[in-house]
Amino acid sequence: MKLNTKDLIGGGLLVLVAVVGLWLNQDHTLGTARRMGPGYMPMLSFWILLGLGAIVVLSGLFNGPDPLDKWTPLEIYAVPLGVVAFFIGYYLAGMVGFTGWYPLGFGALAGCLAFSVAPGWRPLGLVHAGMAVFGLMLEQFGLMVSIVGCVIVASLADPTHRVKGVLGMIVFLCVLCWFVFIRELDIRVPLWPVFLTQ
Repeated sequence: MKLNTKDLIGGGLLVLVAVVGLWLNQDHTLGTARRMGPGYMPMLSFWILLGLGAIVVLSGLFNGPDPLDKWTPLEIYAVPLGVVAFFIGYYLAGMVGFTGWYPLGFGALAGCLAFSVAPGWRPLGLVHAGMAVFGLMLEQFGLMVSIVGCVIVASLADPTHRVKGVLGMIVFLCVLCWFVFIRELDIRVPLWPVFLTQ
């Protein structure tokens, strides 16, 4: 057995997040695949995450030694900086008057952007910042504009992306999400910005 430290730790973290997510999701109604309740998609996502984490852990038992790299000082300081930025963003969004999930979304966005200051954390931070942008934009700007914002922010994680590839991903995701969530599942989210439909 040749252990891969990175895969063992990474897969273990995926499994941990999935188990905690499934536990927190117990209070939500699941519904069925055709008439989804608020807990259905998170439940499905966490089960997929659990399976992927288990696969990564199992592969980490056999695919050879791969020790963890040493962290640079910037990567070390980026972690507490991200945590502090999260709480500042959360607090400021509440002070400005945002309610509900918005302060959490602004806190997550601030934390992820601060976290991505370090080049080693940039892919992780910017991909999650893209998800926070999607969540913050969805209600007011609609599904299509939210997908555009999410993909643009997440694409900044890798400077080798080409504009043509990013545009292709935006078009693909917009068509796929419209077909699956709007047409087939009839999920009631605004498709376009609210101010355009009033």
